[in-house]
Amino acid sequence: MRIPYELLTGLRYTRAKRRNHFISFISATSMICIALGVATLIVVLSVMNGFESEMRNRILGMASHATIFRPGPGLDNWQELAKLAVQNPKVEATAPYVEGEAMLREGGDLSGTLLRGIDPTAEQTVSEIGQHMKAGKLEDLKPGEFDIVLGVELAEQLGVDVGDKIDLMIPLASVTPAGILPRFRRFNVVGIFQVGMYEFDRGLVLINIQDAAALYRMGDRVTGVRLKLHDLFEAPTVAREIAQQLPQLVYISDWTRQHANFFRAVATEKTVMFLILSMLVGIAAFNIVSTLVMVVQEKQADIAILRTLGATPRSIMVIFMMQGSIIGIVGTVLGVALGVTLALNVKTLVPLLQAATGHQFLDPSIYYISDLPSQLTAPDVIRISLLSLALGLLSTLYPALRASRVQPAEALRYE
Repeated sequence: MRIPYELLTGLRYTRAKRRNHFISFISATSMICIALGVATLIVVLSVMNGFESEMRNRILGMASHATIFRPGPGLDNWQELAKLAVQNPKVEATAPYVEGEAMLREGGDLSGTLLRGIDPTAEQTVSEIGQHMKAGKLEDLKPGEFDIVLGVELAEQLGVDVGDKIDLMIPLASVTPAGILPRFRRFNVVGIFQVGMYEFDRGLVLINIQDAAALYRMGDRVTGVRLKLHDLFEAPTVAREIAQQLPQLVYISDWTRQHANFFRAVATEKTVMFLILSMLVGIAAFNIVSTLVMVVQEKQADIAILRTLGATPRSIMVIFMMQGSIIGIVGTVLGVALGVTLALNVKTLVPLLQAATGHQFLDPSIYYISDLPSQLTAPDVIRISLLSLALGLLSTLYPALRASRVQPAEALRYE
């Protein structure tokens, strides 16, 4: 197969030792900058993908895919609603719950929290809380014994552990000879869970659903019914299907509505970061322009000789576009290799950096999660690679066009 001489000449110019070492330095710098820009883009997008996936899994491991509820008095016919929901083939399981605000007290320490009354057996079919028990078991929440399970952050703040007792108050008044007082009950700590999200580990406690109904004087009513679906991404569709069969005074919501702002913010941030870091790749790629301009200036005699031998302006353009594209291709390949390697080893590298610097990058009291996840996806790598190659090719157009316009007589006049 005949190889075009433009390709061979472009490769020769790339491999040849130039008289001007500064041009070689600029070429190497451009290549390294492209590699670093591509690697940075891959790592940042992988971390953001991992963050989004981790957040979704942790949130939905505690929250429900969909929820049937009624504001105010709650649901008195929740068993019928649960049976109605399970008839949908996309619904995997249901579990009732009672929910309200409460305050915990241990000694002189007070803390507000979200109180959720659950059926321990049914709850484990719709959430993963049972898999995150650090001490005790979810089944230890026996009805009538007023047992409680706390998140690890809340337990550390109040200084309690399994076997201790803790006071719980809810914002419902009880009339006593001493006056109107908030409802108060002493609970036994039977378990501590650790989900890994500060929001839940610090702000959620679990008790038996019968104890919660007694505290809030709900009788046989519940706040709502939590649903788990076979495919969480079908939650909006399933919610609409079930809503068409529900009574008018009953509402249904899904996780895409309950956490819409958060996931929309993550998606927006990911797009913005891609655009910002793409500018870095663009800046690095356009360094090729200065490199090729200097090469064209240095190779004017060669260009003139090629033109006198019959090379067309188009062939001259191809030669220098080939030379610049090689810089872009090599930089992109190195950047992809480096970025993929770093993205696949983020969980190993970050602890090493934290140990070396003595600084924790993700404070659990500030961020939702305390570790840095990474999820490398092929579409992101392909998109970043194509962007880098396109910018590298685009940056060769002006120098190549300038080389094609070199006049042989003018170039050889002073040779």
